[in-house]
Amino acid sequence: MNGVRPTADGKDEAAARPVALLLPGQGSQHLRMAAGLVAAEPVFAGAMDEALTALTDLGGPGEAGTGLREDWLGTDDPAVMDHVTRSQPLLFAVDYALGRLVLSWGVRPVALLGHSIGEVAAAVLSGVFTLRDAAAMVHDRVSRLADAPPGGMVAVAAGPEEVEPFLTDGVVVGAVNAARQTVLAGLDDPLGTVTAALAGAGFVLQRVPAATAFHSPALAPAMSGAEERIATLPVGEPRIPVMSGYTARFLTPAEAKDPAFWSRQPVAPVLFWPALDALLAQGDLVLVEAGPGQGLSQLARRHPAVRSGGSAIVPLLPARPGTAEDDVAAVRAAAEALRQLAPLPAARAV
Repeated sequence: MNGVRPTADGKDEAAARPVALLLPGQGSQHLRMAAGLVAAEPVFAGAMDEALTALTDLGGPGEAGTGLREDWLGTDDPAVMDHVTRSQPLLFAVDYALGRLVLSWGVRPVALLGHSIGEVAAAVLSGVFTLRDAAAMVHDRVSRLADAPPGGMVAVAAGPEEVEPFLTDGVVVGAVNAARQTVLAGLDDPLGTVTAALAGAGFVLQRVPAATAFHSPALAPAMSGAEERIATLPVGEPRIPVMSGYTARFLTPAEAKDPAFWSRQPVAPVLFWPALDALLAQGDLVLVEAGPGQGLSQLARRHPAVRSGGSAIVPLLPARPGTAEDDVAAVRAAAEALRQLAPLPAARAV
């Protein structure tokens, strides 16, 4: 990734860097996330419609998938958006649609890195799954997790080794997001006990918006049988390299075709920081966050390769929920930033 890339408008090596997409997961969702782009960005609107149609077609009355479009655009209850049957499929759809929007600008990413459900969106953008097959996997996943016991996740401003002595009763490290941001996951009562002990010891904590103990063994019973369902889906090889947030290395064709690799993701810890480190070790990049909020951008800004100025961050959407105009302005600013930073075709739609 370190080679000089000549560009149509004469950008030099220092300015023109390859692009990688960051696709966020649970915790980044919010009411009407990216909805402001529907009227202004036809590519996004079309891709979102494709994704929501694929997800909705799978659900009968009362099942996961039904009512997604209505809740995305119409609900004013944050608890609805944070529930697994809404947060997961809608994050998948928004990540996918934003990824399609960036590709429509002529961007050719050299890598994709998804966090949790973002890795499934990355798998579609890279060609591992078709949109409909990935939607079937997401629908099956959330249908299983809808009946999981109540749980959650809490971010701690500490490294995994610092929180390890406090972990008990099935509370585990669910994600390593940065050098000093560790996410704990577990069922409500034991998670409350552990976080109270950490708070008493002076640690800074923040609850992740979720009512499910993602990335913990508590979800293993609910995911039993998912491997067999995923085994029925056809799988292709990644056309765009996927840096896996579960292995911190590039997804291999064998892993992509392994149903167990995908079925264990809700139970396995996310290794975002090690994966980001491995990705940036390949060379300087423009990291484009293609999802709601700027959570992954904020994490990536802590990386030495970004702090040194070698790699750059371009979030597509505002850091906080706002108006439709805010969404459109953020996307237009991101497109302009990419024009300045990345090697893009001379003729491209912005």
